Amino acid sequence: MVPNDLPPWHAVYEQAQRWIKAGVFERMVHDLRELLRLCAGRNFQPSAAILDGRTIQSTPESGARAGYDGYKRRNGSKVHIAVDTLGHLLALKVTAANEQERDQVKDLAKQVQETTGQSVKLAYVDQGYTGEKPAAAARKEGIELMVVKLSEAKKGFVLLPKRWVVERSFAWMARFRRLARDYERLPETLAGLHWLAFVGLLMAQLAAAIVKSS
Repeated sequence: MVPNDLPPWHAVYEQAQRWIKAGVFERMVHDLRELLRLCAGRNFQPSAAILDGRTIQSTPESGARAGYDGYKRRNGSKVHIAVDTLGHLLALKVTAANEQERDQVKDLAKQVQETTGQSVKLAYVDQGYTGEKPAAAARKEGIELMVVKLSEAKKGFVLLPKRWVVERSFAWMARFRRLARDYERLPETLAGLHWLAFVGLLMAQLAAAIVKSS
């Protein structure tokens, strides 16, 4: 599907894989995130984060590693992310859809602290992260989990304080056709394309911030 005025698809794919393995897109996101935080009058590293997971429908290419998400009632992969309070990506992990969010806290918390230099002290999560195990895993990395709950039972989608930020981040990524479903054979490629998508998102936000300030 690569346009004719670009190199052969296999050359483009091989170079993209080199950049993904080298963490190029990930480092670009972190640099852009810091600039945007400074533009917004924030400290360049966050003190709080929001964690959540999103299940992506599988395709024949990804079917070998797909799991079944009983809550969402679909086969696919689950993308677990941590974002700052502006919705900018801090950490990411790809698993089968049947993997629980609470079991990924250890890896996400470790990634977050390595990325931010141990600056994050608090992480907002939903009720899927309830329990002593995820709380202890986060506490080991110097992060306190705060479970944001509904004050009363309600039907349908309800915006929760702080928690809505990560839902917006998922919505941003869902606009990219390549991320609408799991088309990748390798989980590393799926993760890398999420970082690449955020490079484009944050560059657009930074350009808008520069124009606004000029």
